Amino acid sequence: MAVIEVQDFKKAFGKKVVHDGVTFYVKKGECLGLVGGSGTGKSVLLRSLIGLEKPDSGKIHINGADATLYTEAQWLHVRKKVAYAFQGGALFDSMTVFENLAYPLEEHTKLTALAIKDKIFKQLDEFGLAGSELLFPNELSGGMQKRVGLARAMMLEPEIILYDEPTAGLDPYNTKKIQEAILTLKAKGVTSILVTHDMPTAFAVCDKFAFLKDKRIIEQGTIEQLKQTPNSMINQFIEGQIL
Repeated sequence: MAVIEVQDFKKAFGKKVVHDGVTFYVKKGECLGLVGGSGTGKSVLLRSLIGLEKPDSGKIHINGADATLYTEAQWLHVRKKVAYAFQGGALFDSMTVFENLAYPLEEHTKLTALAIKDKIFKQLDEFGLAGSELLFPNELSGGMQKRVGLARAMMLEPEIILYDEPTAGLDPYNTKKIQEAILTLKAKGVTSILVTHDMPTAFAVCDKFAFLKDKRIIEQGTIEQLKQTPNSMINQFIEGQIL
């Protein structure tokens, strides 16, 4: 059964129609690469999966339940299981790295201070951030900020994580670190959607792709299917032949 299933999703902002019948699904443990040109509404789809945007019509099923019917209180519960890794990291500027990671645990769990400390140091070590716990966001490089944001997104051990351009603007070293983090989470069974223009990263971590164009998903396929269909629209987009 699909962990995420979007059916006939439609969304407009005023007279501007962004999505008109988007349909796709992601199975448990899969990473779906959601690709398409700028302005095609990829981030709108991600935001809809955590209740920050509401579709005009269509269905969003998360673990079999229709999330379009949820109240805000129900969405708050969902957001403990569906993490969003924002493009810029979205860290609290006035908090240290340690305090940023502690925040979701203090707000949503009953863990002791010692248990929180142990969990944070383990997470920092796993993300290659050991020794950064007392630093503030403005003391971190862009790549480190993104890794801290990703580490914070994982503190509640979500079942699903949504990545919004996690490697945008990063150097090769930090790009590789983000790739390694995504693959580590995949190995733990985390289901994910990756929105990116960084196709080397997408090919490194994704199991399949969905190509968003003209307000719909016009093509989907696994990595193997894409290799066997060199003239597919996704491959043409990747090679810069179409927008």
